[in-house]
Amino acid sequence: MKTTSVLIVAAISLTITLCLNYARATDNINHRLRHIAAKHNTTCILVFGDSSVDPGNNNRLSTPAKSNFLPYGKDFLINGRPSGRFCNGRLATDFIAEALGYTDSVRAFLDPAITKEDLLHGVSFASSGSGYDELTANISSVLSISKQLDYLRHYKIHLKNLVGTKESEKIVENAIFILSMGSNDFLQNYYVEPTRSHQYTVEQYVTYLISCMRNAIKIMNSLGAKTVVVVGVPPLGCMPLVKTLRGDTKCDSELNRVAFLFNSEIKKELKMMERSNSSPSSKSVFLDIYSIILNAVENPTKYGFTEPLKGCCGSGTYEYADTCKGLSTCADRTKYIFWDAVHLTEKMYKIVADAAVELLIGHIF
Repeated sequence: MKTTSVLIVAAISLTITLCLNYARATDNINHRLRHIAAKHNTTCILVFGDSSVDPGNNNRLSTPAKSNFLPYGKDFLINGRPSGRFCNGRLATDFIAEALGYTDSVRAFLDPAITKEDLLHGVSFASSGSGYDELTANISSVLSISKQLDYLRHYKIHLKNLVGTKESEKIVENAIFILSMGSNDFLQNYYVEPTRSHQYTVEQYVTYLISCMRNAIKIMNSLGAKTVVVVGVPPLGCMPLVKTLRGDTKCDSELNRVAFLFNSEIKKELKMMERSNSSPSSKSVFLDIYSIILNAVENPTKYGFTEPLKGCCGSGTYEYADTCKGLSTCADRTKYIFWDAVHLTEKMYKIVADAAVELLIGHIF
């Protein structure tokens, strides 16, 4: 009995020590990032994408792709309230903004309560359900990438009115642009709707999506973007909903193959764009979220997870968005990789954000 008690105390002590060491390491990295960002006059982050980075723009849209209700947001900041994020708390972009020293949460551009200070610290134009393919956004009645870029133009007008032409141009040029989408193009469009799957093989569709991405980045560059971080798609076959629909107990290898292929083509395209770029000051880099999440799924205890295959909401096998509304959740969200059957927990997003911060330090500045 005494031996068991000693082992339990030792295990708790080890866990606390690991957590403290991780917190110190994160603080050190964040301090380095802030120092380097200040040296390079980095101004803010501007975010485009889907539910992985939407802080609540869809709250203002007539679409079923919403999460402005509990249990979403139950761990959001201090009060634990639904914000429109498809998560129990904050997203990776919130943690990145915090690491840069700007704000603890990125505001949605369509948020009616957005302030002048928020605009100066960066905003998100992202819309849950969106994708590189315009048809993907139309399916869910959300903001397409072209509409998100239109809102960037509106944002620039607001900035100009706030700080003048010269300063507003400087803010945009020194901002970090983050582009995170692509999952819905496959999961809500190609593999569900008949249009694209009749037009293209999956390999041809990947090529089409890459052309859409290229066009979006070129428009960003034309509007002043100098630094663009492109986030790849996650291992789609590991999402609890996908495994449920396909009858898999493990990650679906076919969808993971497609996700890996798409990410590989993104990396190739970014390298080609870099070689052909007439402006040496412009950079586009790739964040490999696929490897980060797959590593956590395959090695959960390494990150302190105990449930890598199910979501925290409801049964964890199919519930997300409306089907998660009002349901009970797991007691300890920090033990889960997935919050609902599609989206990640705050803890997993923090792990993604830490990798993004390392990327910014090593490849952007």
